[in-house]
Amino acid sequence: MTDLHFVVPDTVHRPDRPSGGNTYDRSIGAGLESLGWTVREHAVPGPWPRTDRMACGAPAGMLAAVPDGGLALVDGLVASCVPDLFVSEAQRLRIVVLVHMPLGQVDAEQAGECRVLGAAAAVLTTSVWTRERLLERYALDPHHVHVAEPGADARPLAPGTAAGGELLCVAAVTPTKGHDRLVAALACVADLPWRCVCAGALDLEPTFVEGLRRQARRSRIDRRIDFAGPLPREDLDRAYAAADVLLLGSRSEAYGMVVTEALARGLPVIATAVGGVPEAMGQGPDGGRAGMLVPPGDPRAFAAALRAWLTETEVRRDLRSLARQRRHTLTGWAVTARTVSAVLGQVHRG
Repeated sequence: MTDLHFVVPDTVHRPDRPSGGNTYDRSIGAGLESLGWTVREHAVPGPWPRTDRMACGAPAGMLAAVPDGGLALVDGLVASCVPDLFVSEAQRLRIVVLVHMPLGQVDAEQAGECRVLGAAAAVLTTSVWTRERLLERYALDPHHVHVAEPGADARPLAPGTAAGGELLCVAAVTPTKGHDRLVAALACVADLPWRCVCAGALDLEPTFVEGLRRQARRSRIDRRIDFAGPLPREDLDRAYAAADVLLLGSRSEAYGMVVTEALARGLPVIATAVGGVPEAMGQGPDGGRAGMLVPPGDPRAFAAALRAWLTETEVRRDLRSLARQRRHTLTGWAVTARTVSAVLGQVHRG
């Protein structure tokens, strides 16, 4: 087909840095190659994620090697940290920016993101929620902003246990993912039998992690929560297979790929209703959801959902049935790759 220069964080292939963004980038790169694109990956030094966006390794040399008129797909995490470079390069290259999550409320960051997205030939987002947020925030041409939802390839069904007490949270242990609210909710159901595995990086916010451990000890539930760290793929598959329900207490999510990863195994989800999470959970023809959505910032509401799951057999039965129905409506990564390919092809043709 044609050459595609794909600019990504250098953590994209690191097993100790699992994230939805990295999984998306890897899956799209492989999918585009299977569709005939020649994908030339450029990994930009981090470390990622980081709050000091201006300190990332500048990929100027990488983009300088791209011939005039060349096509580049750039992870927004990289583009946002050096906006001047990408705005300048957009004058000679055809740049498509992939936005996993819109930037926060810092004016300088938003100004940089606005310039990058405005200069791009097209913008790809991973959820309808993200697309709408960008269009509300910036004066972008709606015809240039596209959605390519993450894929979720079908996995073996998780059998589940009769009591439903095997709980799983898959997320880097950071304030954004809301583990403190999750621990507070678990403390409210300490009278019930359950065990929770938290799989995710522990070294991004070590002070926060230590505070969580203290919080769990004070609530006398520390022996029931396993902060397992990032799990290799096979171990993570086993954790999903052993689980009854996925928990996600995030303060913000552009989509929530772990939601569809769980649903691909027929696992129900209890999550905060933030960002694109309702979109990922989906709805059945009758409006039923394959899990429970709770208000963000309300551990008691999360605890009430947990208590209903743990104590009501009918709730578990109904949600498991809905999760298995939702499993059959999920689309795989091949569909996502075709969507991205169509946008890139349109930009390439001009």
